[in-house]
Amino acid sequence: MTDIPPLQDYPARATDKLRYCDTDRQGHVNNAVFSSFLETGRVEILHGPNGEVADEGAAFVIARLELDFLGEVTWPGKVEIGTAVLDTGRSSVTLEQLVCQNGNPVARAKTVIVQMNETTRKSQPLSGKALEQFHRFRKQGVSA
Repeated sequence: MTDIPPLQDYPARATDKLRYCDTDRQGHVNNAVFSSFLETGRVEILHGPNGEVADEGAAFVIARLELDFLGEVTWPGKVEIGTAVLDTGRSSVTLEQLVCQNGNPVARAKTVIVQMNETTRKSQPLSGKALEQFHRFRKQGVSA
């Protein structure tokens, strides 16, 4: 991937502390752990300081995840995760995320999440409140 934006371009930021058990036989953080990093970043938007984004009786589920590994992550230490909203649909949101260690990009992801009604298990349109909240986390340089 080219043109990787700096972490400060992402309006939501989080940090994860690496655990020894995150490492694999090669001595670096296992690829499966990267999904947990991305989850930490999504939580900043979905359950952030402005409250829950999902409507009552609904939850967000992952419909698509594209993950590019850019470098290895080593223990001990921490990673920083930047998250931004790229686009919103009727019931879905596309997020872009960047994971960095020591200021260096180590992974970049694009995730599509969908609001699902917990009773019907079908997609549920985003409310005006949700759209407003997602708009606050739009990536710099991306217009609504």
